[in-house]
Amino acid sequence: MSKTPEQWLEQTSPTQPAGKFKLFLSYAPGVGKTFSMLSEGVRRHSRGEDLVIGVVETHGRKSTAELAAQIEVVPRKKLEYKGALFEEMDVDAILARKPKVVLVDELAHTNVEGSKHHKRYEDVYEILDAGIDVLSTMNIQHLESVTPTVQGITGIQVRETIPDWVLKRVDEVVMSDLTPEALQNRMRRGDIYPLERVERALGNFFREGNLIALRELALRQVAHAVDRSLESYRAKQDEKTGVAVRERIAVCISSNPSAQYLIARGARMAQAMDGELYVVYVDMGQDASERNQKSLAANIQFSENVGAQIVKLRGKTVAAVVAEFVREKHITQVVFGRSATSGLKRYLYFSAIHKFLRDAPPVDVHIVTQEPR
Repeated sequence: MSKTPEQWLEQTSPTQPAGKFKLFLSYAPGVGKTFSMLSEGVRRHSRGEDLVIGVVETHGRKSTAELAAQIEVVPRKKLEYKGALFEEMDVDAILARKPKVVLVDELAHTNVEGSKHHKRYEDVYEILDAGIDVLSTMNIQHLESVTPTVQGITGIQVRETIPDWVLKRVDEVVMSDLTPEALQNRMRRGDIYPLERVERALGNFFREGNLIALRELALRQVAHAVDRSLESYRAKQDEKTGVAVRERIAVCISSNPSAQYLIARGARMAQAMDGELYVVYVDMGQDASERNQKSLAANIQFSENVGAQIVKLRGKTVAAVVAEFVREKHITQVVFGRSATSGLKRYLYFSAIHKFLRDAPPVDVHIVTQEPR
């Protein structure tokens, strides 16, 4: 059975400290995160550290393959699925080998059915719990709270994602960076994909505007990690220093699938402000159908994946219930969604917002148009 986020985060080895987790983050394929990870692996190996490769994908890139060839590789486990043979990282073999450090590429990877764990990050957690350090890689578009934004920018739906809470386990984030222009030049030289695929890629995902936006998202994530490290350092240096009250952001949702856009917006706000995120659902009996219950469950799962605290309330009106919640929890910012309505629905919507503002204590209110899916 798959573990909950809390179980993964709270689990510690009773006999030894957990391994250190270092993540090489980038904004697109081909920027060089795997090369950077391997370069550090080679340096550490040359200094005498016991280091192995758990899994590395070279994608046919010569320079990456040359680096990987300098490090011991733990053979992958072969699994048959639907008549085809697949190879996945062999967690048990790595644990039996007991290296000091293991290199694990593509953290967001979904393992084939029959593997020990469903996701590769779960493999990594087990390795860390055994006291083994891990170096890993990921592109920013695979972070759960970012995927709706990425889809809006690129028009591409990212199917392999990592819940935001996974990054709470990361001890160090390194940005593997390259300007969009330099990345496109790499593409044109055939350093990333075969030449016959280059023009199509440059006209789709690798358009300059897409790359600039994705790079900004990655830089923000790294900046957030740096801010967390600084706050932790300050707390250790002077425990008596006063700590500012954290922002508390509440996102109000319904069973509408487009609510995930609001949740993602709230998650990014909370990250930028180092605030607490609440996702609030008011049950007024309007979502009794099987279809609505299914989409509501998906919204709640998405909320958990981005690290939100889920709050389910009951009441006759959303305005009154949310206003009372804001008062009790000292919420500082509230996010409401608005569909493109007109006529009576539009009037009723703004009437509800007006009632909330009348009943709630002083609070910042964000009204976000929910993007259609």
